[in-house]
Amino acid sequence: MKHVDLLKKIAKLETVNDQLTAELHYLEQLTRSLGFAEGLKTLKSAALEMLQAEQKKGIKTDSEANPPPSN
Repeated sequence: MKHVDLLKKIAKLETVNDQLTAELHYLEQLTRSLGFAEGLKTLKSAALEMLQAEQKKGIKTDSEANPPPSN
């Protein structure tokens, strides 16, 4: 790749990174305002706990009912 192409690619990646960082920050604020004390960390923990409880009951989750196609 040429130097100019690499610089363009870096600029694009920096833009994507900025967008993702802003979105992550917004989601962190949103989850905290919904009552998740540690934001996304607490939400993730609650979601995993719910999935484990469903598995113990024998309820299939969406990912189990519709597994991704194998290549």
